[in-house]
Amino acid sequence: MTSSADLLLHPVRLRIVQAFLGDRALTTSQLSAELADVPPASLYRHVARLVDGGVLQVVAERRVRGAVERTYVLRLAVARVSPDDLDKMSVDDLRQMFTAYIAALLGDIDRYLQRGDVDLLRDRVSFGIEGLWLDDAEYLDLVTDLYRVLEPRRRNTPGKGRQRRLLASMLLPGDDTPGPTQQPARKDDS
Repeated sequence: MTSSADLLLHPVRLRIVQAFLGDRALTTSQLSAELADVPPASLYRHVARLVDGGVLQVVAERRVRGAVERTYVLRLAVARVSPDDLDKMSVDDLRQMFTAYIAALLGDIDRYLQRGDVDLLRDRVSFGIEGLWLDDAEYLDLVTDLYRVLEPRRRNTPGKGRQRRLLASMLLPGDDTPGPTQQPARKDDS
């Protein structure tokens, strides 16, 4: 696996990156409180690797009881696996990448469920899966539409009434076998 993919796809580092999504600036103390299940020494080590890799950037420093407390932000452009890196990955690398993604999602839902006052409707929690029959042009339209919907919202900053929400997505080809309610395309259907 390539070094940038290896850096980003460790389950703890992936959770750290996720904690910064939404233009958040966090100290290691704040990060430690959010990821309380990660031992502090391990958390500091992973933060240091992300800083060394350029994924996290120090934006402020202040003295707290004789120690320097740093505030970090995510450099989103660096916090991605490049298309070149993806192209070089083996099947096992891709499986590891997906496992890290799922582990992060499981951690997020687990933290939500452990809050105690869980109300999916009030909190507007949802998850699901769709099976869509799309040709390449329709698929490109879907991806373009999603981008257009999400892009202006990515620029939102924290504000009154706003709550940080995590949106996870996955697009992949499904089985092309029609289900019982679909008819296979006839040769004259275009």
